[in-house]
Amino acid sequence: MLRLGIVGGGIYGTNIIKAFKQCERFGLVEKIVVADIDEEKLIAHEKQYGIKGYVDYQEMLQREELDAVAVATPDFLHREIAVTVAQAKKHVFVQKPLDVTNEGCKEIINAAQQNEVLLEVDFHKRYDPAHRLLEAAVASGELGTIQYGYAWMEDTIEVPTEWLKSWAGNSSPAWFLGVHYFDLIRWIIKSNPERVYATGVIDKLQTLGLGTYDSIQAKIDFENGAHFSFDCSWILPKSFESIVNQGLRIVGTKGIWEVDAQNRGIETCLEGSLGMRTLNPYFIREEKDTDGKTSYAGYGIESMIQFTRHVAYLKQGGRLDRLSGMYASGDDGRIAALMALAVHESIRTGEIVECKRLGL
Repeated sequence: MLRLGIVGGGIYGTNIIKAFKQCERFGLVEKIVVADIDEEKLIAHEKQYGIKGYVDYQEMLQREELDAVAVATPDFLHREIAVTVAQAKKHVFVQKPLDVTNEGCKEIINAAQQNEVLLEVDFHKRYDPAHRLLEAAVASGELGTIQYGYAWMEDTIEVPTEWLKSWAGNSSPAWFLGVHYFDLIRWIIKSNPERVYATGVIDKLQTLGLGTYDSIQAKIDFENGAHFSFDCSWILPKSFESIVNQGLRIVGTKGIWEVDAQNRGIETCLEGSLGMRTLNPYFIREEKDTDGKTSYAGYGIESMIQFTRHVAYLKQGGRLDRLSGMYASGDDGRIAALMALAVHESIRTGEIVECKRLGL
């Protein structure tokens, strides 16, 4: 059985804990530990999930004989932690984006390759059943030649101002949201980005003390001739019907396909709520088994569970190369990061950015 660590015990670190606890129930995991600089979070996780906590992740690596470590810190802190974990010869699972620099992505990838450990990036939208169905349709040729499309991902303003208040100023809608769809579209159409033109708006968040973009709009041309527009923002009113508004539209020579990933067909309005709300039970949902024990399901959990299965396969003597193509790799993470870097450079310069010039 596996011994797993997590660096970062915040919102997404907690989701990883839930996924690993699920694997514990499957008999794949025997121990879970977490590191976070916030001692209150560690106490809360120990109380709720029965897992040991460390304030220093390096101490966790030294004291625990771990098989793998998940990194769920703020984006700009991934590099040092992921490299350290790989150099300790532990398999690595990194929340998107892999890093916010091309150099950082390369350093993480090289560390994983040199130490022969698995490096997965958590692009969980690849596990959404609606997206998997679309990917299969494109791969089979049902839509013909893909010509153009449109994707959007927009958070309510509480995300940067409340959830990520301490570090949102070091991020942007493109880094926190856009990379999801940059990777997803690239995965669906099986083509790399060629050139990028983008614009951005700094306004509302700056008045609230966060020096980052309110919204970013990008046009990305792909090497196979497809053209996609991406809108991402995190200033929707808190009263919007869900935390995130998201979806995509793809048009080919033989058809059109749309996925409304925000409204999954469930709408509620309850006393004491902000108003009409939409629910997404396909992301992460909590259930009870016949023994009354809590279990978790959904594409937000599945990506993490797949990582543990891959680690278990390797621990049993499996070959790393045989997992190729079954997960979002370090290279996938680097290309998505390059798309975000090209977006920001285009905003800064007002010019079209060729992705090869950035190191694609």
